[in-house]
Amino acid sequence: DWTAAQVAQFPDRLVAFCSLNPLSEYAIRELDRCAASGKFKGLKLHFGASAVDLLNPTHVAKVRAVVAESNRLHLPLIVHVRASMTDYGARHARVLLDRIVSAAPDVPFTIAHLWGGEALSDEALAIYAHAVASHDPRAKKLYFDIAELAVVAAGDKHKLRLIAKRMREIGLDRILYATDGPVSDSGTPKESWEKTMADLPLTRAEFETLAQDVAPYLR
Repeated sequence: DWTAAQVAQFPDRLVAFCSLNPLSEYAIRELDRCAASGKFKGLKLHFGASAVDLLNPTHVAKVRAVVAESNRLHLPLIVHVRASMTDYGARHARVLLDRIVSAAPDVPFTIAHLWGGEALSDEALAIYAHAVASHDPRAKKLYFDIAELAVVAAGDKHKLRLIAKRMREIGLDRILYATDGPVSDSGTPKESWEKTMADLPLTRAEFETLAQDVAPYLR
């Protein structure tokens, strides 16, 4: 409600996404309330903050129900997928595609931080990239943002080359620029963009594509 009130003051500049714990008993009711208010463009889920375990079938069933409801309400999703710093890879990515992304076939589903959050997981990113590149129907409306990418890569040229390779496999038209601001480590939007351009080994044309990409719900 606070977020919606702030956004209402600057409707030409900001949009609001609601957020909730998909494991909670009130998740569907709260999602329905947010949608009925007309104040929110979509739903943001953070599996880390909500302690979602993608290898726990009970958790997955609850998350799937929330995602399916978001799809029914025509609310796009942004999801911070990673919930563990030590265990996040191909198994989690396959579950996400099979059980979670597949529950939202009609709305954009954005994976935050390109691979899902925190330290680079090429295992997970490779699964997502392959799904898009192979025209997997589950990935038809799958998008990715690059918030914190340059910060996480920390100038590691091997990581940056690998990230650029996966971005090309996905296609730059599916990738959205983002900063994760106002987190202090991210810097200003301008600083973040300059660091991204300085670090990522992309061509000028690829950067121009990235700069012009707009999330479907903002068009």
